[in-house]
Order: sequence, then C-alpha cells, then structure tokens
Amino acid sequence: MQRIKKGDKVEVIAGKDLGERGEVLAVYPGEDRVVVKGVNVLKRHRKAQQAGDRQVPAQIVEFDGKIHLSNVQLVCPKCDKKTRVGFKLRENGGKTRFCKHCNAEIDKG
Repeated sequence: MQRIKKGDKVEVIAGKDLGERGEVLAVYPGEDRVVVKGVNVLKRHRKAQQAGDRQVPAQIVEFDGKIHLSNVQLVCPKCDKKTRVGFKLRENGGKTRFCKHCNAEIDKG
C-alpha cells in the first residue's frame, strides 16, 4: 500500500515550491514521483503545426511537472497538519492509512 495516493492533499517540504499545498494528480511508484496541482509548473515551447486544413499556432504550454516523493508530505484531512503516515490492520483483514498526529483514518470505506 502506498503512503501517498491520487487525490490526496500534500504539502511540499523541500525545493523551490517549499510550503505550497496541492492535490496529487498522478503517482508514479516506479519512479518514486508524484504530480501535484500547481507545484513545479514547467513550460514547453511548441512549434506551429499543420493538422489537415487546421493551423495550430506556436505557443508556450504550461504543465505540472513530477516531484520526488521525499519532497512532499501528506496533509491530514481532519487536523489539517502535514503528517507522517502509519498503517493499521482492520478487523476485516484490510489495511488502512492513519495520521500519526491525531490517529484519524485517512482512507474512508
């Protein structure tokens, strides 16, 4: 089970976007990286293209880049603090994540 999942709210704890909070848009577990909305915004210059009878003009495209998992920390939905993540076993045999500050379950269901 992963400590950070898509849809979680995280805070950046290192790098140029230190202190920024955002929602996780994508997780890449093989690379140990995540994409966070509004964090590590990158720009790409795109050439003009001819697509059939349409002309797509040259433009500068902004997008959210990947950031390493070690540079983000989960924000607890209950206490709204950045926290470490623990794991508990449920009675039904499932596993759940919990906040180390307030012991609240992060996973619902």
